[in-house]
Amino acid sequence: MKQFSYTIKAAHGIHAIPAALLAQEANKYDSFISIIKSSIETDMARPVKVMAMSIKQGDTVTIHIEGEDEDLAAMELEAFFRRFL
Repeated sequence: MKQFSYTIKAAHGIHAIPAALLAQEANKYDSFISIIKSSIETDMARPVKVMAMSIKQGDTVTIHIEGEDEDLAAMELEAFFRRFL
């Protein structure tokens, strides 16, 4: 299991487009990837569920990755968050 936390810097938080991009990224890996905010956890590959979390600028989320390619997924997803969110 790998995980990292990230504080959202994007002005509009995670709305439809970022949620879809996160799902697209999550689906690149064989590992199960979830996003957690305030003890609410959901599958990051499900954009509607991610949007339902109402993640706003300044919120801190934790990304939990578990599976065969968790090391690669954690490294690339953390870079994705830094670039886009």
